[in-house]
Amino acid sequence: MKKVILFSSVFMLFHFAVIAQTSTGRVNNRQMVQQTRIAEGRASGELTRGEVRTLKAEQRHIRKVERRVKADGVVTTEEKLRLHSMQNRANRNIRKQKNDSQGRLD
Repeated sequence: MKKVILFSSVFMLFHFAVIAQTSTGRVNNRQMVQQTRIAEGRASGELTRGEVRTLKAEQRHIRKVERRVKADGVVTTEEKLRLHSMQNRANRNIRKQKNDSQGRLD
């Protein structure tokens, strides 16, 4: 019985360690929020089609980098900082485009 408990404990610790090293939940949450802001800007007319296209391309690039970072099974602190930096830049771009004087023409 003790061996079973010990084995399951070691297995769970290993499992949580692996999850912690590849966890980018905060990045995923920010991606969802930014995509929602883009959709709202499109619906309200604050963003033009071209702006939406550019902002969505930026979001796709961030997702692509995230997949590449997670591919080896370990997300380093440096990689997380890079993703957060990319998201900060995307956030500024969304705010800038939503608040410029251009409106949707269609």
